[in-house]
Amino acid sequence: MRIHKYFNYFIQALKGEQKSFVSGNINKAIFMLSVPMILEMVMESLFAVVDIYFVGKVSVNAVATVALTESVIMIIYALAIGLSMAATAVVSRRIGENNPDKAAEAGLQAIFITVVISTVFSLIGIFFAKEILYLMGGEPDLIAEGFGYTKIMLGGNITVMLLFLINAIFRGAGDASIAMRVLWIANGLNIILDPIFIFGLGPIPAFGVEGAAIATNIGRGVGVLIQLWVLTGNSSAIQISWQHFKLKWQTIRNLINISLGGIGQYMIGTLSWLFLVRISAVFGSEVLAGYAIAFRIIMFTILPSWGLSNAAATLVGQNLGAKFPDRAETSVWRCAFFNMVFLAIISLIFGIWAEWFVRLFASEPEVVKYGALALRVICCGYIFFAYGMVIGQSFNGAGDTRTPTIINFFCFWMFEVPLAWTLSRTLDLGPLGIFLAIAIASSLFAIVSIHIFRKGNWKTVEV
Repeated sequence: MRIHKYFNYFIQALKGEQKSFVSGNINKAIFMLSVPMILEMVMESLFAVVDIYFVGKVSVNAVATVALTESVIMIIYALAIGLSMAATAVVSRRIGENNPDKAAEAGLQAIFITVVISTVFSLIGIFFAKEILYLMGGEPDLIAEGFGYTKIMLGGNITVMLLFLINAIFRGAGDASIAMRVLWIANGLNIILDPIFIFGLGPIPAFGVEGAAIATNIGRGVGVLIQLWVLTGNSSAIQISWQHFKLKWQTIRNLINISLGGIGQYMIGTLSWLFLVRISAVFGSEVLAGYAIAFRIIMFTILPSWGLSNAAATLVGQNLGAKFPDRAETSVWRCAFFNMVFLAIISLIFGIWAEWFVRLFASEPEVVKYGALALRVICCGYIFFAYGMVIGQSFNGAGDTRTPTIINFFCFWMFEVPLAWTLSRTLDLGPLGIFLAIAIASSLFAIVSIHIFRKGNWKTVEV
């Protein structure tokens, strides 16, 4: 009977039948929000794997071009994620206040900001693609073969920016199922078009690595068109009409201020990972490869955790808007507990079968050895980090992006990186020292986040 009930909930979540989460059973609300968010992220990860698979069949330069271009696009991702956090916080708050008109207004202002920013990056990418690859260290033959990919990806970055942003607007409004369906359509189309444009089919010539960029922009462009169609229709909690097409400078300033913290969080996480990669490289390519493989396995398997974290952000925003701060807090603790149980199970699985998972990606004994060690040690910290993930996103959902940015900065830049260096080099623990530093810093992040969250200052943030 219970299985049948949750199956019905699952179908309702896919259909997006519930959009307001300020009343009713909290466990059901978490389930209804997190299911489509998890499935949305699964498709995003699947596309990344498929995309690099097809590009890898073109040439080594093609793969290198994608890697160098993505290093630049990470800046765009940072901006998109920051704006997305701001949009979710403001839109969910307005929906909780039962003011969909103001929610639509905030959503459109966020779109205006995104269009301006993406236009600047587009112009840079179109006119300076070769120079960008050169500055990133690309060899002449790589630049000659791959600059077209860079030009198309940066030139069409608006599709990536808007896809991120508008899906965040939908999630803030409680329309997580729409965000999921749009991403599945966009990335599903990417997967179909990738081999067609890369290798050619019928009248369509083989574009090589440029074909991957063409497929990505078409797929995500179609996704954006669907988003805009839904936003201007009647099927979403957010409905934008011509009356909203006015610049609201106060709203724009508010969104930018909130987004700065989100951008900082992404950049801190990215740069701290790069520093750890640099420290790992000192111990040889086998250690570096093992760490990289373990990191990718962990990031893929904790996708449900990000779904739960995003669900917590929406629940916090809507319930604060509805003046139910206690319900918002209860939602966070429930999400965090479910997340901890899930990651504890994942950690147990990795603890027993770590070598097997690493062997899926590498066969060299030393790579398997260090990859398995990284999985086992890092995942011990992720049991605690489960709470940190959810609480960090909950701060963002409340519009307080400054607090998690500060916590990230001290736990990962000021503590994790120096600790990794000290344990691995000064105390001669080698790679184990790096993995221990990650686990300890993740646990510290959770402890600090919980302590600050309990103070309750996030409940008073105005957005």
